Amino acid sequence: MRNMESGAQQPAGHPPVAFGKVGVLLVNLGTPDATDYWSMRRYLKEFLSDQRVIETPRAIWWPVLNLIILTTRPGRKGKDYDTIWNHELNEGPLRTITRSQSDKLAAFVARSGLGDTARPVVVDWAMRYGNPSIVSKIAALQAQGCERILVVPLYPQYAAATSATVADKTFDALKAMRWQPAVRIAPPWHDDSAYIDALADSMRAQLAALDFEPEIILASYHGIPQSYFDKGDPYYCHCAKTTRLLREKLGLSPERLLMTFQSRFGPAKWLEPATDTTLKALGDKGVKSVAVVTPGFTADCLETIEEIGIENREYFIEHGGEKFARIECLNDSPQGMAVLEAVVARELQGWI
Repeated sequence: MRNMESGAQQPAGHPPVAFGKVGVLLVNLGTPDATDYWSMRRYLKEFLSDQRVIETPRAIWWPVLNLIILTTRPGRKGKDYDTIWNHELNEGPLRTITRSQSDKLAAFVARSGLGDTARPVVVDWAMRYGNPSIVSKIAALQAQGCERILVVPLYPQYAAATSATVADKTFDALKAMRWQPAVRIAPPWHDDSAYIDALADSMRAQLAALDFEPEIILASYHGIPQSYFDKGDPYYCHCAKTTRLLREKLGLSPERLLMTFQSRFGPAKWLEPATDTTLKALGDKGVKSVAVVTPGFTADCLETIEEIGIENREYFIEHGGEKFARIECLNDSPQGMAVLEAVVARELQGWI
């Protein structure tokens, strides 16, 4: 028997073995399979049961999660998801965009010669919560002959609740495997020039297309509890550096481009200033026009489309604002793909 990848001779009766390839796995946060109560409940239970996400002691958190949150929140969040749902494909936009990013990255690999016949590169995608799972995609890549896998958490800024939990789940998958592939976890790219240039170019184009010039621009990042930062999480510092570099690239002052944090959850103190309170305060002070960019998200999702584009827009208008613009994420745009291509090409060095 001769192996198809390498042409290596194998002993008679040896089971077929695929090997010799390198895998790239893009991983984003996750999305429910549907917007109904039970689909939302399954998704939220997996997400909110992760001790990286909620560090509250289990004895306290379990009854709160199962007896309160999972009885009320699935219905409310399902309605929110329904406002942004891709009904044509019956999926959330995060799944649609992440799949497209994977497909376009695979096309880049093919045309750029990043992989070759000696060591082909296979690109795939997964979600940390929901489907397709990291475990299933690690197994699928190995079955295709990927002896080495680069896992790319799709978070420009590192946080234990995002980047680290992707690594956790990846290593959980390895624990159950007899023949483990070698694995790399791509580091964050919060200060990478390719990322800053892409953000700036995207912002310039979208701001130029508006029928107004915003007085203030908010760079809104997903928040984390203040206690996580106090314990040593570098997330705030990564967000601050991204914002500073973006200001410098665009020639904006700290008063014109503000850094804020969104998506607070629960009674604990979170990173400040908060996006919603900032928008209300700006409206109260007489600011009439704002734009909001979300540099911490590589793909538009509930937190950008609904929370920023609908909920926070309403806060600003209710407090006297008149014009509001949501700047789209990099998504699978040429600028967004240039970032992912640069990260993957760099992190595959030495393997291909």
